[in-house]
Amino acid sequence: MTTPFLGECLGTSILILLGDGVVACVLLKRSKGEASGWIVITAGWAFAVMAGVFAAIACGSKDAFLNPAVTLGFAISTGDYSKLLPLVPAQMLGAFIGATLVWLHYLPHWSETPDASLKLAVFCTSPAIRNVAANLISEIVGTFVLVFIAGAIFAKTVAKDGPVAGLGPYLVGCLVWAIGLSLGGTTGYAINPARDLGPRIAHALLPIAGKGTSDWGYASIPVVGPLVGASLAGLLVHFLHF
Repeated sequence: MTTPFLGECLGTSILILLGDGVVACVLLKRSKGEASGWIVITAGWAFAVMAGVFAAIACGSKDAFLNPAVTLGFAISTGDYSKLLPLVPAQMLGAFIGATLVWLHYLPHWSETPDASLKLAVFCTSPAIRNVAANLISEIVGTFVLVFIAGAIFAKTVAKDGPVAGLGPYLVGCLVWAIGLSLGGTTGYAINPARDLGPRIAHALLPIAGKGTSDWGYASIPVVGPLVGASLAGLLVHFLHF
């Protein structure tokens, strides 16, 4: 039986399996995709979002948020906060499951990769230049763009005048690709508290060969920044009456 909880959980699992999976493909030693670069990572994450959205919808979540920040942003824009409590735990659980599957899928490669920071990067984000204020701003801006443009994609005027029906997952995937290409170079564009925190917890708990610290000192940035950015975007969407 499909439910919104199941949809968000499985959709987020697929998102993280494919998203963290492409990072593992590029960063881990002796992977066939090793060192293939940023374009591959951003494209992989875009397709991961598309696949996750389809899975979420098929399994019972017509909203297919896959992201606590997006869930919060749309709650603020609509004034309906009833979905926050049931959906956010599903997204967190799904992110943990997806990260665990990535660990299992690339099991022989962890011991082949000597750099502990590369292993951590498979699971969660870290800044190119560590600066709390700048890193927070980057996550706020990136998530603002995500929520605001997603709201524009599904706005009534766009749906009325353009071919949006059925194209939503593809368009949101393209949006995430654009954010990664244009804004992702500073912090790795978490733009999703579940995407970062769930896999970070998995990194801390799983017996990953040769892993180092889970960098909990940075962990609040990809949680707080997206929540702030999504809230600001939600307020603007509400004000503009999309």
